[in-house]
Amino acid sequence: MSKQTAVRLPDEIFDRLQALAARTGRTATFYIREAIEEHIDDLEDLYLAEQAIERLNRGESRIVDAEEFWRGMDD
Repeated sequence: MSKQTAVRLPDEIFDRLQALAARTGRTATFYIREAIEEHIDDLEDLYLAEQAIERLNRGESRIVDAEEFWRGMDD
């Protein structure tokens, strides 16, 4: 199943996207989907890392060294 959404793009990006689609015979939708699929993992990682740093800064989390992390895992 797929869902539909609307995206507002700056004129320059829209024009580039339309030109790319025309030159390649693919749709603008194809390239929008490609761009999202290519970069969503990186965006998720970035925002999760930022949230982790915020938790560290607020003292809600702490960093442990590898030895402490693995201690007790053999039990």
